[in-house]
Amino acid sequence: MKRTVSLLTFAGAAVGAPAMAADLNVTVEIPRLSVAEYHKPYVAIWVEGPDATAAATLAVWYDPDSKEDKGEKWLKDMRQWWRKAGRTMSFPADGISSATRAPGPQKVTFSGAKSPLSKLKPGAYTLVVEAAREVGGHEAVRVPFTWGKPGKTASAKGTAELGAVSVTVK
Repeated sequence: MKRTVSLLTFAGAAVGAPAMAADLNVTVEIPRLSVAEYHKPYVAIWVEGPDATAAATLAVWYDPDSKEDKGEKWLKDMRQWWRKAGRTMSFPADGISSATRAPGPQKVTFSGAKSPLSKLKPGAYTLVVEAAREVGGHEAVRVPFTWGKPGKTASAKGTAELGAVSVTVK
């Protein structure tokens, strides 16, 4: 017995099927600085929409084990992130906050289906990585990328508190 399936059946199945989720692969280099008093930097990683508003906070690396204030007191030193998204968050934030990272390249993957990226519509965005260090400096690096369209790696480089930052949509 032959079964005939029309193109409309396939079209209907495609419309009803969920979209494939993309991953965002991010590498952030934290440089080792030769200073008298070195502290690992607090780092916020977030996505801004075309209008420069925060579309999603992806990660916040800070010192949640600080005894006096659980490290939250210094989050506002990442001024750009704090003003756009941080002040409205509660910490620790499940799936977003974690401990500070050691110097060297830090690779993280944000899966669209299991992260704040799941709510992003396809289009042009900017990944922002901001770092602030106690007894140190402050820096933000911006890397434009297109969400929903796998492509080549985009990158930018910091000058002091951050090294190379790269983004790849897969």
